[in-house]
Amino acid sequence: MISGISQKCALSFTTLAFTACFAVWTIFAIIGVQIKQDMGLSDTQFSLLIGTPILTGSLIRLFLGIWADQYGGRPIFLSVMLSSAFFTWCLTYADTYEMLLLTSLGVGLAGGSFVVGIAYLSKWYDKQRQGTALGIYGMGNIGAAVTKFIAPFVMVSYGWHMVAQAWAIALVVMAGLFWIFTKDEPQIREQKAAHAAPKSMRESLKPLGKLQVWRFSLYYFFVFGGFVALALWLPRYYVGVYHMDIKTAGVLAAFFSVAGSLFRAVGGYLSDKYGARSVMYWTFIVCAICCFLLSYPQTDYVVHGIKEDIAFSFGWGVVPFTMIIFILGFFMSLGKAAIYKHIPVYYPNDVGSVAGIVGLIGGLGGFFLPLSFGLMNDYLNVWTSCFMLLFVLISVAFLWMHISIRLMERQKFPDIVKPAYFTELENQGPVLKVWKPEDEVFWQKEGYKTARKNLWLSVPALFLAFALWMVWSVVVVNLPKIGFGFTTEQLFWLTALPGLSGATLRIFYSFMVPIFGGRRWTAISTAMLLIPAIGIGVAVQDTQTSYMVFLSLALLCGLGGGNFASSMANIAFFFPKREKGNALALNAGLGNLGVSAVQFLVPIVIGFNLFGGLMGDAQTAGEAQLWVQNAAFIWVPFIALSAILSWFFMNDIADVRASIASQMAIFERKHNWIMCVLYIGTFGSFIGFSAAFPLLAKSQFPDVNSLQLAFLGPLVGALTRAGSGWISDKFGGGRVTLWVFVVMIIGTLGVLYFLDIKEQSGAFYGFFAMFLLLFAATGVGNASTFQMIPVIFWQDRKKALAGQSDEDVRKAAERESAAVIGFSSAIGAFGAFFIPKSYGTSIAATGTADAALYVFIAFYGMCLFLTWFFYVRKGAEVKC
Repeated sequence: MISGISQKCALSFTTLAFTACFAVWTIFAIIGVQIKQDMGLSDTQFSLLIGTPILTGSLIRLFLGIWADQYGGRPIFLSVMLSSAFFTWCLTYADTYEMLLLTSLGVGLAGGSFVVGIAYLSKWYDKQRQGTALGIYGMGNIGAAVTKFIAPFVMVSYGWHMVAQAWAIALVVMAGLFWIFTKDEPQIREQKAAHAAPKSMRESLKPLGKLQVWRFSLYYFFVFGGFVALALWLPRYYVGVYHMDIKTAGVLAAFFSVAGSLFRAVGGYLSDKYGARSVMYWTFIVCAICCFLLSYPQTDYVVHGIKEDIAFSFGWGVVPFTMIIFILGFFMSLGKAAIYKHIPVYYPNDVGSVAGIVGLIGGLGGFFLPLSFGLMNDYLNVWTSCFMLLFVLISVAFLWMHISIRLMERQKFPDIVKPAYFTELENQGPVLKVWKPEDEVFWQKEGYKTARKNLWLSVPALFLAFALWMVWSVVVVNLPKIGFGFTTEQLFWLTALPGLSGATLRIFYSFMVPIFGGRRWTAISTAMLLIPAIGIGVAVQDTQTSYMVFLSLALLCGLGGGNFASSMANIAFFFPKREKGNALALNAGLGNLGVSAVQFLVPIVIGFNLFGGLMGDAQTAGEAQLWVQNAAFIWVPFIALSAILSWFFMNDIADVRASIASQMAIFERKHNWIMCVLYIGTFGSFIGFSAAFPLLAKSQFPDVNSLQLAFLGPLVGALTRAGSGWISDKFGGGRVTLWVFVVMIIGTLGVLYFLDIKEQSGAFYGFFAMFLLLFAATGVGNASTFQMIPVIFWQDRKKALAGQSDEDVRKAAERESAAVIGFSSAIGAFGAFFIPKSYGTSIAATGTADAALYVFIAFYGMCLFLTWFFYVRKGAEVKC
């Protein structure tokens, strides 16, 4: 029996604790202004500083939610508060920008406390009162207003160090009170009494395979992510639009924070009484109206009258603007409560994990939306563009919610015909209900033709993805020529960031095909490439475009890198084991040609007025003229065409559908991690060398026009990958991979030799020849490692599932090998970040790239040993 006093203490002190955590989480919105002035930070550095805690607090939510389910919310909440307080106090000792960034990562842990409290409190209340309780708890968002009201006065009187110290002490005190006056939730006490083991991570992640969870996440991306973004953005908006001082702007912005926090309890009560769905409808309708009204910019009108012109202006004054923004915040708070009312009802045993992913996505909105606001200000030059973006976002969320609800109603009443569009409840379109590639009769009759069709539709989509991913490697070289005053280190960062974001996206993309289907995901992910393509084309035409904008576009180019993981996983499902090596080699090798196509075509097309002035004017580079925007715009029509063809002519395979949780088994497989290391050595080198070679050659051999030859390396690597798959199928991928690393060590030693004699005539051509050898080796290695993965996991699953049917073994092996192919491609793609960054760091520290190259040799040696020990030697664990 749960006592009323325990309930009230849990709710009261958890709400107070979350308020303190939220106040700490948003501390940089105030002290960041003074830090920027004291340290002379650029706008880019300032944006990164205030955004880093938001990002950390968002990303950690999933894991904190799962741990709260496993071990109880009380100890996890205490740990979060104490660790956040420690890092907040450490801010006062940070005397460099790098130290501030590091400590801000720890401060961001405070933002993860929200999901811990949700998981904790939901165990104390029944379904009829959960909405009200969680709504009251959500009022802790008012911590942002506490910081905005109090921190400016403390900072003006005593400095920003005092703010950090006071907030840290307050959080420690709150942690002590929380621990003293609360108890473990009843389920955790029962678990401890029974000495029962908590749920595994794999079980906790199972609900994430349901599309409904991701729909809730999109809703929360708007109501919470939009709330956090506006809370950070409004002070600047008031200053910029209404020319206020920071104190007045902060107080007016705090009214929005109060409205978006204080009334969350009302949202919980209304959700309990009238239903969360009704509250969500009202939330989306009113928020859409508010965002539409706020989107209207200050405008001057001139009406040509009969006798004279009639001039008048329209725009929201500060009073009506503040009133509308208050209403927007109020309904956002109702929506936040309604969303979290849904979670314990639909997922009573997985509140932590579901609340974690929903909170994670919402928190990411608080990180990415402010960046998007700044980007739209730069592009559209209209202050109200932030509300335009929010209007589009809420319209999409509202439309998805309404259609999903109507479809669920139609499913409940089967006499009503269901529409065959946009449904999360059933698969429509060209779905292959039966797919047996290992059956020779089936393969010859219809399988081969269908598989080849999907392969040849996948290749151009992957080709374009690589083209967009690597376009920076050529564009960046031309930026200084057309008037952008970026340093060499900044240019290396621009070159490296697409690799970082692309590699990170591959981790997620590798699991998408079994969830959404290969056809759908290929079409959608290809269409998303239009965003960076158009963005780059616009940004390079204005030399006033900030470095922050270029950083954002560089990250968006990573969308192309992510496509590789899903493309390879998709094609792996279509072909029998005996042909996977060659099919994957063709898909990847011909797709990799996008890299060399960029480095060959872009230097040519930027020299011509390709679009007849339709896409902008030329930029001056000395005496010559360049149309650098052509580097991005040239791909736009092909991307659109490829996305359309993929949607209408590719196929989904019904029996490969699986949730994320079922694919998580690969993280328990030793060979997954070994193959990730080997693929870093092959593909990481290929993509890293492709990105870094133009800048490396330019810095080491400035008198040689190396840019004209840069495309040859990726071309050689792509062709050797496409043409060598049969070698691994015939002689074994393990043997081929072993010799690949031998050649790569030799090639890297050759590069070192020619760099040491770079002053001699002809040294560049030896340097270039060694890189061609390296590219050729990486191409063969890329094919051989991907040939190894299906073989390894077929043998591994056959041993593990001994006694089960061959069909069960096949499905398990194909599912896991496809996931490993995608995941290893994600890890390998980090080479596109670390190799250019390694060169840049080595050159900055020592004046040469030698240190980076010696590290590469040591790594290749380790890969050589792993290949021999696990897959080639006599008595190896898995011979392949």
